[in-house]
Amino acid sequence: MKYAALVYYQERLIQAMNEQEWHDLNQECLAGVERLTDQGHFLAGQALQPVERAASVRVRDGEVLISDGPFAETKEQLAGFYLLDARDLNEAVQLASRIPPARFGTIEVRPVRELPPRDTGDPS
Repeated sequence: MKYAALVYYQERLIQAMNEQEWHDLNQECLAGVERLTDQGHFLAGQALQPVERAASVRVRDGEVLISDGPFAETKEQLAGFYLLDARDLNEAVQLASRIPPARFGTIEVRPVRELPPRDTGDPS
């Protein structure tokens, strides 16, 4: 089953790292992805740019509303995600506990909801 492991942390903690600490954390993340890949658990993932580079999009009454940054004020910001293949939630949580930024923030593990097949419009 597929699970999204959403990585949240306080960007100010990361911004306070010196260049070597940031480099080491990134290398640790890359090694973790390699390990998950070798074990057959890593399906996809990406790190995200800081929230200053984000935009929030909403559509209300047919009007597109765009605002800078995240829509909700939170203590932690979404920093990236891992798409994992695990046999159940317990295994997904165990895998997520080894994601290095878990030491600085939170890893939210959520089952992926598969969408039904698209209707073809052919009643036969």
